[in-house]
Amino acid sequence: MSSHQATIEWHRHGDVFTDNRYSRRHAMTFDGGAVWAGSSSPQVVAEPMSDASAVDPEESFVASLSSCHMLWFLDIARRAGWLVNSYRDAAVGVMARNAQGHLAMTLVTLHPEVEFGGDKQPDVVELQRLHHQAHADCFIANSVKTEVRCVPVLTSTS
Repeated sequence: MSSHQATIEWHRHGDVFTDNRYSRRHAMTFDGGAVWAGSSSPQVVAEPMSDASAVDPEESFVASLSSCHMLWFLDIARRAGWLVNSYRDAAVGVMARNAQGHLAMTLVTLHPEVEFGGDKQPDVVELQRLHHQAHADCFIANSVKTEVRCVPVLTSTS
């Protein structure tokens, strides 16, 4: 078992608050010391109460799934003897009503694009196997109800 921490801190800074026109901007401090600016999504709470330049919970959720998948993929590919030169994922999350009628992140689609190095290149079947195993092992994907799809982009180094 391991423990992971994040500290979320918000201050009113003189806003009236009771009129619902207060800033949603806050600080997210992680156990390793990284600090991110956080806010509600402008798609949920209009600007200027939201800060579009900050990370919103929906974005960080999508990023967590994408990052976890990538880290597992890299490890599985390494153990299988593949040389990975780069990995990029333009992941997309969809917020919609779930079966209970609540707004939820109902679908996250990963679009990983992996560039392999060396003379040996994986075929589509091997690439799918690597991504399937990464999804099965991903701690975050195993922790959520959201459907997570992986649609890898096959690239060539030539």
